[in-house]
Amino acid sequence: MKFENLLAEVGGFGKYQISIIALLVIPRVTLPFHFLLNNFIAAIPSHHCDISSLDADGILGNLSQKERMTVSIPAQEDGTPASCHMFSHPQFHLLMNSSSSTELPVVECQNGWEYDNSTFKSALATEFELVCDKKGLNKATATIFFVGVMVGAAIFGWLSDRYGRKRMLLMSYLISITFGVASAFSQSFIMFAIMRFFTGMGLTGISIISIVLCVEWADIAHRTIAGVLISLDWSISTMILPAIAYLVNDWRPLIITVTAPLGLAVITWRWIPESARWLIASGRLQEAHHYLSKCASANNRQHNLRDIKPETLANVIIAADRGDKKYSYLDLVRSSNMRKLALLTGITWFGVAFTYYGISLNISGFGLNLYLTQFIYGAIEMPSKLVAYVCLDKLGRRYSQVGTLITTGVCTGIAVLIPRDLWVLRTVIAVLGKGFSEASFTCVFLYTTELYPTVLRQNGLGYSSFVGRVGVSLAPLVSLLDEVWLPLPQVLFCSVAIIAGLLALLLPETHNVRLPETIEDIKKTRKRSVCSQLEYQLGKEPFKETK
Repeated sequence: MKFENLLAEVGGFGKYQISIIALLVIPRVTLPFHFLLNNFIAAIPSHHCDISSLDADGILGNLSQKERMTVSIPAQEDGTPASCHMFSHPQFHLLMNSSSSTELPVVECQNGWEYDNSTFKSALATEFELVCDKKGLNKATATIFFVGVMVGAAIFGWLSDRYGRKRMLLMSYLISITFGVASAFSQSFIMFAIMRFFTGMGLTGISIISIVLCVEWADIAHRTIAGVLISLDWSISTMILPAIAYLVNDWRPLIITVTAPLGLAVITWRWIPESARWLIASGRLQEAHHYLSKCASANNRQHNLRDIKPETLANVIIAADRGDKKYSYLDLVRSSNMRKLALLTGITWFGVAFTYYGISLNISGFGLNLYLTQFIYGAIEMPSKLVAYVCLDKLGRRYSQVGTLITTGVCTGIAVLIPRDLWVLRTVIAVLGKGFSEASFTCVFLYTTELYPTVLRQNGLGYSSFVGRVGVSLAPLVSLLDEVWLPLPQVLFCSVAIIAGLLALLLPETHNVRLPETIEDIKKTRKRSVCSQLEYQLGKEPFKETK
């Protein structure tokens, strides 16, 4: 008997599966909060040199604030005060004629900076003076966080395949809470960077384990809707984040606020079931029967499980692939089929994540304030989910993944060609690109969980997420290349998305196909895909055969 047949008997998508999604949404709302937090805590407010050193003898005492700035700070081409330089001596003649201020000798700020606190009461830049020569460290905080996410993907992917989804989910909760709160009390930039690294490591466990648990409890017919439903929390939270950041505009309380839902997640963790697929694959048949019984009871299918005993479950998975055999990341490269799969999913994840965060972490330069831009970026994700669902269901996984990636690249490329003074048109195209990038992320999570076998699914998703986080870590640093050539970051994001989309054509289709249980099943994927699609198109009922 295949697990899909067994799951259909106890209810493949009923009250039990909906309750799982509801329980997993609680911790998942913190993911976009933390992943996009840098847009607010690492924002650099307007600033200029502290000019108190020029007024040591009170010589500026009779001047207005505007006049003090005129004689102390050189003006930039747009007329605003320079951010990183000041005059070595007050230039009183500029009160009569300020046109020659750019030719006067200047020095770097001597006594720190004064910041415009109208938007942010406190940010990393103001707390640790990460401006001027150190402004790149603001972007580096995002990279450090995502390096932690990358490391966590590899660690939790392996641990959850070895020790179970549920146990590792709790561990990821505790790590995220501990280091998330600790980062809010950081007394130095180094301490903050370290705390954010471990926060990212814990949060990625929540990300990859929750999606796998959701998909492994859903039957073939409802895997798409299950994957899309659980991803809705990301879009909703992305829209909520700017409101939270607006109300809590001090970076320390803001971090604690966005971490708070994990406290409730720890309380509700006890009601989250372990993956029955994983339990059977690990030979823990009694526990698997327990959770399947709970599923049948919740879905009013108790009568269908009467003749199925724990020992009966031994027939669900081939004996050679169950029990004491432990799988690791090395199994991803032991056979040619797995090597090809790992290579292609890695490239796809890199393209999706690199482009998504390249767009998401760049919310300035569109003529709108940060809060409104972030809200619009979040709002476009809701219709993107609908587009993703329709495409996944009608076009299949492969063409949906390819189409959303290439369209993201095209939108990003078009935005590069639009003059910056046409900011409305640039914003519209950028928002469309953001929408398609979100659709590609929705596709890749579901697609990847269907491509890898149960015995390696968490390892496969962990590896793919690891490669994706390499792209995420690079995205903030690539954004700094605008100082070399202004459109260069967008050109790179565009190119990577299109190349990754084209290579995704080489992946097999998984729509309306049983999840592979063993590594041997991967060799049959292409054949099984074709047969299943033909049956589906002819109106037959596929998947009735048992083994």
